[in-house]
Amino acid sequence: MKKIILLYILAVSMFACKSTSVTNTNTDRKAQVAMKGNWVISSVTYPGSQYIKVNSFQIADSECFVGSAWKFISNNNKGDMALTKAGCTSFSSPITWFVNNDGQFILKILDAGIKAKKVREGYLLYVANQTDTSFQLIDKIDVGGKMTDVVYQFQKTN
Repeated sequence: MKKIILLYILAVSMFACKSTSVTNTNTDRKAQVAMKGNWVISSVTYPGSQYIKVNSFQIADSECFVGSAWKFISNNNKGDMALTKAGCTSFSSPITWFVNNDGQFILKILDAGIKAKKVREGYLLYVANQTDTSFQLIDKIDVGGKMTDVVYQFQKTN
């Protein structure tokens, strides 16, 4: 019975980081400046739901993001990210991002040669537990009708 339930949970799991419209575009400069620099995702967890499979940012399995490198430039809200984990598809891209006054992290993953203003879809996550050397981005996904958190733990590398 456990195998059937596990397969059912995997079958109904949804893609992470759904695109959304952002209404509050006033930025939280303090939160943004604290994110300036180079970071690595040290873990991806699903509190209370360990048996799900998540396709993060419509790029790769969430586990492929562990060890990924992120650079955030706070004065122009640009940066880049790169997936390099063994056994996963390599991926890198420029990004634009900002943190609004509601504590929401808005992310656009850009294609080469495409300006951010031409990209109409992005990802909305929530900033949590921000310190000088770490922070979390939390995505909320629907898994079988139940909202579940996907927590990306970032650690500063410089």
